[in-house]
Amino acid sequence: MTTKSTPLTTEPVATTPPPALDAERADLLAALGTARSALVHTVRELGDDRLGERPTASELCLGGLIKHVSSMEEGWLRFVVEGPSAMRFDLPDGVTWAEVVAGTAREFPQWAIDHGNDFRVLPGETSAGILARYEGVAARTEEIVRAVPDLSATQPVPDAPWNEPGGVLSVRGTLLHVIAETAQHAGHADILREALDGQKST
Repeated sequence: MTTKSTPLTTEPVATTPPPALDAERADLLAALGTARSALVHTVRELGDDRLGERPTASELCLGGLIKHVSSMEEGWLRFVVEGPSAMRFDLPDGVTWAEVVAGTAREFPQWAIDHGNDFRVLPGETSAGILARYEGVAARTEEIVRAVPDLSATQPVPDAPWNEPGGVLSVRGTLLHVIAETAQHAGHADILREALDGQKST
């Protein structure tokens, strides 16, 4: 008994192209991409064993800076989509902000623990893994920037002592904040790399 096989089709699969970028969105994404590239360049040809080293008086390390910037970008772009609920800074019952800042709180919120861990390279973390996560965050950022209807749309900023009460932030303002922080930390990373082995990123 023979069976009749179905011939393979060579017709292309229909896909929906991503929305075209207007000039402003393209410029914002390009500026962010430039800052990201400068930061990532600081760990080129650097072994995993050196990612967590702290060669200056600061507690910063190269792997931790990339982890922090990745989490920062991810959080702010979630804010664009979900609003302030995406970045909650709740405290455990009976714990004050002053205690958290002083490091004397009897219990620290998980978001504060995660924030601290973002600045460190934890056991088992590698450059490849840290950079892969950052690439994923960057891809998601581009998706959101392409899809968001209006760069001027605003969201209330998350409730936290470092944010102005009642303040709002537009999509545009959020992206500018992410660009500025990424560029700032790229500068920090450049200094760290030079202190580690004399290599300059710029």
